[in-house]
Amino acid sequence: MLFGTENFEFGILNKLHDWLHCDFMDSLMVGVSSLGNAGAVWIVIAIVMVSLKRYRKSGFVFAGALILGLIFGNLIMKNIIARPRPCELFEGIDMLIKIPSDPSFPSGHTLASFISAFVLFDVKKILGIIAIVPATLMALSRMYLFVHFPTDILGGIVLALIIYFIVRSFLKRAEAEDYKKAVGE
Repeated sequence: MLFGTENFEFGILNKLHDWLHCDFMDSLMVGVSSLGNAGAVWIVIAIVMVSLKRYRKSGFVFAGALILGLIFGNLIMKNIIARPRPCELFEGIDMLIKIPSDPSFPSGHTLASFISAFVLFDVKKILGIIAIVPATLMALSRMYLFVHFPTDILGGIVLALIIYFIVRSFLKRAEAEDYKKAVGE
């Protein structure tokens, strides 16, 4: 096993499923998870922000962070690490969704969701707090559906934070340069 924690992580996934499993939760988790497919809900929000003059700069930060998440998380890390998904390693799970074809680490759904929550928190604290709820549900749904290990989720959150801080630092540097130009320094 690549991470050496899979037995412990299967224990967490099984407990999570045992505690929450019912028809309502099955439907809820499938629905929440599908909202994150291809990052669609977050991409729409970024596009709306870019189209509104008041939020345009933040919208570009949002879009840039999502693009970096796609590049580093989904295209680079997933393919280098190539971790199998729990549903591929654990027999006897009745899958509620189609098994994703890409590797497991990091969780792309979680990555995009938490990038979004961090950017929205920076735009307006209440938006970020509100966005944490679907981001957390999205991460939980991916474990409930046995398509991600807990460390895949943790990796997605940590990478989201790193990407957010990188994009935010570039924006702050650009704002400082704009200020210097404006005051003639």
